[in-house]
Order: sequence, then structure tokens, then C-alpha cells
Amino acid sequence: MIDEFKFDINNTKFLKDIEYPSDLKKLSLPDLRELSDELRDFLMDTISRIGGHLGSSLGVVELTLALHYVFNAPQDKMIWDVGHQGYIHKILTGRKKLLHTIRQKGGISGFLKRTESEYDAFGAGHATTSLSASLGIATARDFQKKKFKVISIIGDGSMTGGMAYEAMNNIGLLKKDMIVVLNDNKMSIAPNVWSLQNYFVDLMLNESYNRLRNKIWNLTGKVDKKNSDRLRAMAAKIEGGLKGVLTPGMLFEALGFRYFGPINGHNVVNLVKTFEEIKNFSGPLLVHVFTEKGKGPSYAPKHYQKLHALNPFDKTTGIELKKSTIPAYTSVFGEALVELAKKDDKIIAITAAMPDGTGLNKMKEAIPERYFDVGIAEQHAVTFAAGLSTEGFTPVVAIYSTFLQRAFDQIIHDVATQKLSVVFVLDRGGLVGADGPTHHGSFDLSYLRMIPGMVIMAPKDEGELRNMLYTATLYKRGPIALRYPRGNALGVESGAFKQLEIGKGEVVKEGNDIAILAVGSMVHNSMKAAEALEERGISAEVVNMRFVKPLDSELLRRVFEKFEKVITIEENSILGGFGSAVSEFAEQYGYKNDILIHGLPDKFIEHGKPEELHSDLKLDAKGIVETVVEFLMRKKVTS
Repeated sequence: MIDEFKFDINNTKFLKDIEYPSDLKKLSLPDLRELSDELRDFLMDTISRIGGHLGSSLGVVELTLALHYVFNAPQDKMIWDVGHQGYIHKILTGRKKLLHTIRQKGGISGFLKRTESEYDAFGAGHATTSLSASLGIATARDFQKKKFKVISIIGDGSMTGGMAYEAMNNIGLLKKDMIVVLNDNKMSIAPNVWSLQNYFVDLMLNESYNRLRNKIWNLTGKVDKKNSDRLRAMAAKIEGGLKGVLTPGMLFEALGFRYFGPINGHNVVNLVKTFEEIKNFSGPLLVHVFTEKGKGPSYAPKHYQKLHALNPFDKTTGIELKKSTIPAYTSVFGEALVELAKKDDKIIAITAAMPDGTGLNKMKEAIPERYFDVGIAEQHAVTFAAGLSTEGFTPVVAIYSTFLQRAFDQIIHDVATQKLSVVFVLDRGGLVGADGPTHHGSFDLSYLRMIPGMVIMAPKDEGELRNMLYTATLYKRGPIALRYPRGNALGVESGAFKQLEIGKGEVVKEGNDIAILAVGSMVHNSMKAAEALEERGISAEVVNMRFVKPLDSELLRRVFEKFEKVITIEENSILGGFGSAVSEFAEQYGYKNDILIHGLPDKFIEHGKPEELHSDLKLDAKGIVETVVEFLMRKKVTS
């Protein structure tokens, strides 16, 4: 509970009385400065105890306060890109007392969620979606002849995604009344690769330009409203010429936006005054705000990437409280790739703004000339890799499973149809835990399996991960994918690299009563389940299939000839995944075995610790035992 925390909210001057945005309206502008400090302290204290996405939210404290102070949510719609910057928004919109449950099983989401609050106008998990959604909301508003403001808050990291510019172009064309707030902290998760950023930073801070602009604006505002509007319109035309030389207004105004900025994103008073001044302007408006990601703790500048998403930590030092001695799968992959790349100068590493999250930070440090961070641009990453492959290179594209969904067309059109040798490494395959349904890797086995020529592997442990990566870099007959789970590996010793035969699995435990065909992370749980089943007198054979595509047909034939009942176990949707592939094989070759497909159900899985979710879904050892026993007792349904 919140009162268990050292931070005593009841001792705050203002925060204790803030439950909803209407409460902010009772405060003076100077009061907001003190409230900003209280919010930052409260957020730090809470997230240090439970973990979460801290850096982005620390950076938007003043911005969030100003938006809710000026605009009238939920009538006015605020659409937050991604949602990592939404924690302060949640605190101010009725969820202050629930913050300690964020990302915990049964608690509030770490992202914006329409079913959670009327103040969450649009759900957000993946980047670059806010502008398109905002335009849809604004268009619907105009169709219905309603009167409310639409404000979209997007970070500079999200501006590396092409979808943002597609939306901006359309917004400018339609000339909808919208406000876009560009939260520029010069960071996404890692240091930003936005090429326009340096231009923005250098030119928007031009003192001469901003001094002249402010003088003109202030002077024209001193006459009566009619003449003031006319004079300011004239000044705007003059300003347009200057912006083409001195500011990014050239870009944004070419897209149809009226540009305001740069503005100090930590001066809450000026932010309020700016939003008050422009809120009734018509047409697309862009407010450019500079903020500091992770603002507050002294150690923030040294730990930008770690501050993005944290496990529980010491809030005075930023040091994680508990750290396993067993390496994470991500780290194992990163180190293995460096080993291979040092021996093979054709290997190229590509990430989409996630060097640390995918383990490619190790490649960046060791062989920077063969490491590429393309920003939040998964589609570009895949086709970029395709181009490299045509010239004989071996591109390794490391992207979270859930994010690779965004490049599905490019995988088909630019890679698979041309039989190009691109290695796809999917981190976070399966349930990722606290980030919930937008981040679970629930569908990769399904969406990759349907692509002709695609090879799909999943390792049972870190040793097999290394061997699969090695195998993938040697494979030259088309695309090949390797998926592994989030979290720590099993702690097995890894020897020298060994090339695996494509499409060949292994029996890891002999048995006589039932066959358990498992893939990836589920092999370990299946082995533990088999041991427990032995105590019940049930002899289960466990097969590590290794490959979801192509399947080991010889091994499957032996299994179907030996066992009447066969169960497949996977950490993927049961629709179209590994189990479906096995069932399709049986149907194709006339096998009439009783087959049970066990995996993720046909629904979106909410957030919680992976072990909690595995238990709920009967994908842990205990759940697999129960499922096997029930399956053995079940009579086969015949047509």
C-alpha cells in the first residue's frame, strides 16, 4: 500500500489534495513549481520500490502539469505517444493511490489504456501512433460538430518513425485544429539517431532570432485585438522567411503546421502561458518543448538508458537492488554475436533504437563500424538489411518480437520473396511480464511461420542459443529467424559454437505413455513437468523440437507411431503457431493421434510477472502436469 512507502504524501503541501485535473485549477502558477517537485519525489520513491519506466515520466512533470492546468480533460483529448511518459498523467487523473500497483499483476497498466480511465483517450504501447490517432479523433469531432481540443504529445525518438511524418503530412493537408507537442529530450531509449535533431538544437536556440521574435510578438499584442491580429499576421509572414533559414519551422510549416518554440519544458509557468495563448488558435499547431529525460536524480546523465525501464533500485544511487549472477539471454546473444563478427567480417548488426534491450550495445562497443541503429524504424531496418544481403553481407536484425510485427510486409516483400539471407533475432519472444499485451511476444511463431522459405528456431537454453545464432549466420538459402525469451538464461555452460542441422530436433527424455513436444522456453518447464509426472507413475517423453519451421518430419513420424497422445507446448498463440504446425503435419500425412495444442490462448494477456502469468496459463511445470493428466484421462473425440 502507498502508506508503506517512506515518502509520506500526507506531508506534501499540494500533492496530497490533488486527485483530478480540476484540483489543479485551484492552484496559482507559482504553486505549480512546488507541486512539480512533489510529483518528482513521489514518482522516484514509488518506482524505486517496484520498478518501471522512470526516465521519460521524470522529464515531463512540468509539461504534464501545464497541459492539465490549461486544458479540460477528459473533454479535451490528450494522446500520449508510447505511454512511457504517462505516469504523471496517471497520477493527476485519479490513479495516484494506485501508482504503487503499476505494471504489477492486477494493478494499473504501465501504458495508456482506454479501459482503465476515461482520461486515456487512446491506448499506447508502440511508438509513432499518436499523431495518426489524434487526426482520427479530430476528424470524428468535426463530423459530429463537437467542440473539444485534441493534443498529441510525441517524443523526438518517435519522430524517427516514418508513420509520424505520414500523419503530419495528412494533418497539414486537412488543416485540422490540433496541437502537437514535440517533447524533445534528445533521447529515445538510447541516444537518439534523429538526423534532424542536431539541426533543431543548433538553430532553434539562435538568440538573435528568438529575441527578435519575442519583441515583435509582445509589441503587436499591445494594440487593440483587431489590429493586433492583423499585425501579428503580417509578422508571421515575415517570420516565415526567417524560419526558413534559422528554425525547423521550415520543415514543420512546409507540412502545414504553425510552429512555436523552442520552449523550456521545465518552466511550468511559461508552458502554461504558451498553451493559454495558443489553445484557441485554429489549424495544426506544433509546440516544440525541450526536456531532460530522467530530470531529478544526480546520476541521471550517466544512466539514461537504464532509467528508461528499471527494476527496483536505490533511489539515492540508481543502483539495482537485486541482480542475478546468471546472464540474461539478451547478454548471451550480444556476446555471441561479437564473437562471431570478429571471425566473419560480413556480419552486420542492426537495431531499431534498442541497443541495450537487444544486446547489440556489445557490438556497438566492440565493432562500431558494423553496428547500425536506425531509430524507431523497424520497416526501414528490415529493408536496409535486405539491401546489405544482396551484396553478400550477413545482416543480423535484432528487434523485439512485438516490434517486428511492424515490419511484416518488408519481411515478406523485400526479404522472403527474394530469398535473401537475413538473420532475424527476436528478443522478448513469449510473455515479457510487466509491460503487458502490447509488448508480449505472443505471435511471432505464427506470423513468421506463414512466410514461404522462412526458417524458425527457438533455443531451450543459452548454449543452444549460441549454436542457433552460429547456424543462422552460416545459412545462405533465405531468411532465418531465432526467438528467445526475456530474462535470465538457465545457467548452463556454453562451449564452442556448433552448427545445427536445419530442421532437426532431439529427444531430451525418453518415455512411454505420452509425448510432450516442446519448443524454446517451454522445454525446461516440460522437463520439470516430466519429472513430476514420473512421481505419479506417468512416463512422458520430452522432445526439444528446436525448429518450428521446417519441422523434423522424421522425428514426428516416430513420435506419432509410438504415442497415441501427443501434446505440444509453446509460449506463443495456439493459433497458427508450433502446435498448429504439428497438427497440420499429422493431418497431411494421415496420422489420427490425439493431439492437444497447449500455449497462449486466443486473447490478449494482461501484465504481471512472467512466472505469475505462466502459472495462470498452466505453462509452468505444475500447470503442464495438470494439463497432461487431464489430457490422458480425456477420451479421444472421433467423428
